[in-house]
Amino acid sequence: MAAIRVMLIGAGFMGSLHARVITQSPLTELAIVVEANEETGRAVADRYGAAWQAELDGLDSVDAVVVAASTEAHFELAMRVVEAGRPVLVEKPLADSLERTTAILDAAARRSVPVMCGLLERFNPAVLTAQALIEDPKFVTATRHSPYVPRIRTGVGWDLLVHDVDLASRLLGGEPTSITGALGHFHPLSAPGAEDVAEAVLTFDGGRVAHVSASRVGQRKIRSLSVHDLDKLIEIDLLRRDVTLYRHISDQPADAEGRGYRQQTVIEIPELVTAQEPLAAQLEHFVGLIEGRVDAEAERRSLLPAHRIVESITGVGTV
Repeated sequence: MAAIRVMLIGAGFMGSLHARVITQSPLTELAIVVEANEETGRAVADRYGAAWQAELDGLDSVDAVVVAASTEAHFELAMRVVEAGRPVLVEKPLADSLERTTAILDAAARRSVPVMCGLLERFNPAVLTAQALIEDPKFVTATRHSPYVPRIRTGVGWDLLVHDVDLASRLLGGEPTSITGALGHFHPLSAPGAEDVAEAVLTFDGGRVAHVSASRVGQRKIRSLSVHDLDKLIEIDLLRRDVTLYRHISDQPADAEGRGYRQQTVIEIPELVTAQEPLAAQLEHFVGLIEGRVDAEAERRSLLPAHRIVESITGVGTV
């Protein structure tokens, strides 16, 4: 079977990563790099043996498109690709508002075009491993904190929080029944209205609860997810890609006079179910959508909860 010819739109940090993964896969071929900045675009295109062009054109010469441009450009680019009938993978978020996200998905449904969003943590080996261990999750906590990055103009809702509300909604039952949140605006370099901290509490059917925290004013990078069943705790380090499972046995005072605390806990370190790079696994999933091995309608439906939650918390699309 011939490799799928892919057009990549955007040759910045994420675009260059996509270019590498597309080139390394035996399933795909990087055909065209679209990048307005000629020096940047040609550098990526030449490195991976692709053609460079400054503007989106020539969709009829490729089989699929990956959009890694700035968030504010996602809507127009994705709509042009969908209207041309080409499958598209868009870096998160799919668009800078729920209204625009829904418009893309509706257009894709009308034309039966596969659409995927780069919610990369779905393909994290630690997440995939934990999913096999989780039985009846009741409570999820997630922390995604980072030092400040001036190049990212989007607030943390669309940039960071979207990943973890996506994981929480998939683990706890889809659409939450209630959403509460709080935003913090602190950094002098942030664009007006772009939040630097976002906290969310999500309630799902059956009283299941998720607490999700995102910040870009941290002093170290943290990517952690904890899932509580009634009889075990599963801790996931998304950055190190490891999983630890805890089962409580007993607790008692540390000494006869009741000073201190002693606990007995069984700790399990499961072997990861895969070591595949998440970006490569995401590309394989995209190829599955293109080839019809993955349900395109189910994929489109799966993208809405995270986008609804972020817009509910932030109140608006991105700035």
